[in-house]
Amino acid sequence: MAAPPTPAGAAGVNGTAGAAGTTLSPAVAAIRVPFVNRLAGIVLILPGVLWLALFFLAPLVIILVVSLGTRDAGGHITLANPGVQNYIQATRPEYLPAFANSLRYAGITTILSILIGYPIAYWISRFGGRQKILLLILVMLPFWTSYLIRTYAWMIILRDNGVLNSILQAVGLTNDPIVFLNTDFSVILGMTYGFLPFAILPLFVSIDRMDHHLVEAARDLFASGRAAFLHVTLPLTMPGIIAAALLTFIPAIGDYVTPDLLGGAQTTTIAKIVQVLFTSGRDWPYGSALGFLLMVVTLAGTLLALRTLRREVLA
Repeated sequence: MAAPPTPAGAAGVNGTAGAAGTTLSPAVAAIRVPFVNRLAGIVLILPGVLWLALFFLAPLVIILVVSLGTRDAGGHITLANPGVQNYIQATRPEYLPAFANSLRYAGITTILSILIGYPIAYWISRFGGRQKILLLILVMLPFWTSYLIRTYAWMIILRDNGVLNSILQAVGLTNDPIVFLNTDFSVILGMTYGFLPFAILPLFVSIDRMDHHLVEAARDLFASGRAAFLHVTLPLTMPGIIAAALLTFIPAIGDYVTPDLLGGAQTTTIAKIVQVLFTSGRDWPYGSALGFLLMVVTLAGTLLALRTLRREVLA
């Protein structure tokens, strides 16, 4: 007696059912499934790729093109004779102190953010208990207020007749106001306060994912608390430290609001120079060249840190 025909769209014995009751061979089915998965992946990632291309890559290309142009007699941008003269001018020795200040402020801010943020992240991870989410929300709470408003608040605190000097004089620690505002101290303080959450969050993730039984095993093998931290905890959380350094250093080196408001006119950074060239200077080609050089320096440091991070993760 003949077997009944396979219904249309149903799976056959040796393959996947096709149209009109036909059955695909296993080889065709093995090719079709990965293709469908790849197509679904492309559809999912396409909006993000288009967004980055439109709002990230396109502005970078525009800045690069503008940096190759010049200003005409009327102050307008012209690309009649494109060249690298703006980049040559941007590498003049007089800009080295501004580059050094940018690197110094960003470097000190990054180090302080990690030194302050690591104990906070460690405490939240180990002793936060059921309140971890609430504590992390408190860490991110400053983001609910504009960064500019928070910087103005620091100006009120640090000025000569501000909150800090009033407290110091009220308790008798000083008779005359101490100059806090318009100093390197105020700039580093403001930047560390602003970018500290960027360091705490990746540090918390790295510490929270760590297997704490390894620390207990080290203590069982008569390692001191310091030795267990240096040889177990610190190496295992190094990816979080590198990620925190990246997330802090990159925005810090391009910050011009804090050096401008808390550092005063005498504090010079590349970001402030770029801002002046684009606004009052109206020299967009020159400002674009300086901004592009700053991006290249930042990108080089980022790639170096990511290479180190990859070695730490794969080790």
